[in-house]
Amino acid sequence: MRPLTGKVAWITGAGSGIGQACAVELGLAGAHVVVTGRRAEMLEETRAKIAAAGGAVEKLALDVADRRQVEHGAHAMLERLGRCDILVNSAGINVAKRFYRELAAEDWDRVIAINLNGALYCMLAVLPGMRERRDGLVVNIASWLGRWPAYLGGAAYAATKHAMASMTHQLNIEEGVHGIRGCVVYPGEVATPILKNRPVPPSAEEQARMLQAEDLGRAVRFVAESPPHVCINELVITPTWNRLLVGGEDIRLTPPRP
Repeated sequence: MRPLTGKVAWITGAGSGIGQACAVELGLAGAHVVVTGRRAEMLEETRAKIAAAGGAVEKLALDVADRRQVEHGAHAMLERLGRCDILVNSAGINVAKRFYRELAAEDWDRVIAINLNGALYCMLAVLPGMRERRDGLVVNIASWLGRWPAYLGGAAYAATKHAMASMTHQLNIEEGVHGIRGCVVYPGEVATPILKNRPVPPSAEEQARMLQAEDLGRAVRFVAESPPHVCINELVITPTWNRLLVGGEDIRLTPPRP
């Protein structure tokens, strides 16, 4: 029997990148995986990967920024499967015009809606069942930029990732007594499609030095397979060549001087 046999895992942002890698790894570990995201065609790619490996998987297209879509989708999932044991909040975006000198209020709202509000909506949908069973795990994918202040991510992205960390710690404070565990993951640079939204996207050579999505998938699987009495509150994982410390050809670690 695989370690997560009998568990139901819901992964948001599962159409690509970290979310897809987490879904594949949790499926390989035996969980019945529910993958959600905004684009059905990308979810189909994830579904096919898990099914080809013999995993149990289903897909549901929804926008986590839409509270009613989340509530409806979660209700349907819980009605059909009876439970959600593991929630991985991986849905997230950033915008190219991210610094205060060019940041538009509507872009701020969009980043907050997906990265932060979307994670909260999903948590609120599954926590009652976890509380009733006195067991559950929530993994929130934050960022190195949500652990230490840095220039690169911009105001909205950094705000959401710091807030996701606080939200996770508050979960452990309130819900640990009910058997619910929260883990906030702080990845350094990961070679995923979100890099296309940087002011200067990194080259293929630079991306090869970064973490790969599969590295995060394995890390989240490790957290999920830990015994119920073990809470991994935080997990920091970076590339060995950490450009967020040493810099890189396409990134600035400080704003330009006037």
